[in-house]
Amino acid sequence: MNIAALVSGGVDSSVVIHLLKEQGYNPDIFYIRIGMEAEDGYIDCPAEEDIEITTYIAKKYGCRFEEVNLHKEYWDNVVSYTIESVKKGLTPNPDVMCNRMIKFGAFEQRCGKDYDRIATGHYAQTTQLTVHNSEFKIQNSKYTFLATAKDPLKDQTDFLTQLTYPQIQKAMFPIGHLMKSEVREIAHRAKLPSADRKDSQGICFLGKINYNDFIRRYLGEKEGKIVELETGKILGTHKGYWFHTIGQRKGLFLSGGPWFVVKKDIEENVLYVSQGYTPEAQYGKEINLLGFHYLSADIWNTPAEGSPADDWSIDVLFKIRHTPEFAHGRLTRISDPVYGSIYHLSSDTKIQGIASGQYASIYDCRTSDSGSHLLIASGMIL
Repeated sequence: MNIAALVSGGVDSSVVIHLLKEQGYNPDIFYIRIGMEAEDGYIDCPAEEDIEITTYIAKKYGCRFEEVNLHKEYWDNVVSYTIESVKKGLTPNPDVMCNRMIKFGAFEQRCGKDYDRIATGHYAQTTQLTVHNSEFKIQNSKYTFLATAKDPLKDQTDFLTQLTYPQIQKAMFPIGHLMKSEVREIAHRAKLPSADRKDSQGICFLGKINYNDFIRRYLGEKEGKIVELETGKILGTHKGYWFHTIGQRKGLFLSGGPWFVVKKDIEENVLYVSQGYTPEAQYGKEINLLGFHYLSADIWNTPAEGSPADDWSIDVLFKIRHTPEFAHGRLTRISDPVYGSIYHLSSDTKIQGIASGQYASIYDCRTSDSGSHLLIASGMIL
C-alpha cells in the first residue's frame, strides 16, 4: 500500500512512522507549511524544530521527505474563515476546517492523490459497517466509519467531524488504538527525539501572536456601548464586539463587578452584561444545527428530508466541544420556514458554553466490540 504520512515533529506523528515501518510499509513523509498572511508574504508557524525532528525521523527510517507549502490554501480556507466567523459574531473552529480543507483537502489535491492512504497522528479509528437503508436504497453495503480512539482523553474525532466520505475512506490513523502513555513508551523505546515533547496547543497560524492583536489587524476597532441587560444602563464602552465572547468576565474593565458578557448586538455593536450571569445561567439544553452532515452513511434509516416525518427523532450521544465526555440527548429533524429543515438536539442534562458557529458531533449510542462509538454526523450550531 502506498502511504503518505503527515508528520509535524510531535510525538504522535513520529510514532506513526515507527508503527508503519514495523508493519512493513515504507511511507513517504510530508511536512505541511502553513501560517498567517503578512505584508511580506506569510508568517510561518514555528517550524524550525518541527522540520529538524521530521528530517531526523525520515533519515532514521529511510523515508522520502518533502515539505509542502500550503500557505495560500490555509489562508483562503482556514484563516479567512476564522476572520469572517468572528466578524459575524460566531465562534469559529479552525481545527475542524484545517482537517477538512488542508490535511485531507488541499494536501490530497496537491500530493495525496498519488497515494492509497493518508496517515496522520490523530487519535481516531476507522471501522467498516454494513448498512441497510431503505429510504436511500442502500442494501447491505459496507461503509467506512470514523470511530472514537481508545484513549478518551485524547480522542480527536470531534476535530474530524466535517470530513467527507472520500476523505474518510483514504484516512489512516495508526495510533488510534493506543493510549497516549503507550505512544510515549513506544517513542522512548525507539529513542525518538520527540518522545518527551509537549503537545501543541492553540491555533497554529497565530504562532506567538496575541489573539486580540490578530483580530485587531483584520477587523480593526470600533467603539460601542456596554449596557447592563436588566436596566439598560450604559456602564462603559468597548472596542468591538469581535473581541468578546458570551460568558466572558475578564477584559471589560468595569467597576462594581463581577460583570459577564451575556449578549451581543452585532448590528449595533453593543455588549450586554450582567452580574447575575451565574454558572447555572451559562448552561442550556436545546441546540439547533444547520448544515447537517452525514460523514459516511445514515445508519439510523431515517426518512429523507422533505418527507412528512418531521417528528422523526432518535437517541444519540454528542459533543459540542473537545472533551472526553459525551452528552446524551434526542436528535430531531424539524421543518423550518427559513432554513427548510433544521436538526434539533435536546440534551438530557444542561450543557455549558453552547456557542453559535461551533460544530456538534453526533455519535451512535451503541458501542463496538472495542468500546468505541461511531461518529455519524455533525452540524454547525445556530
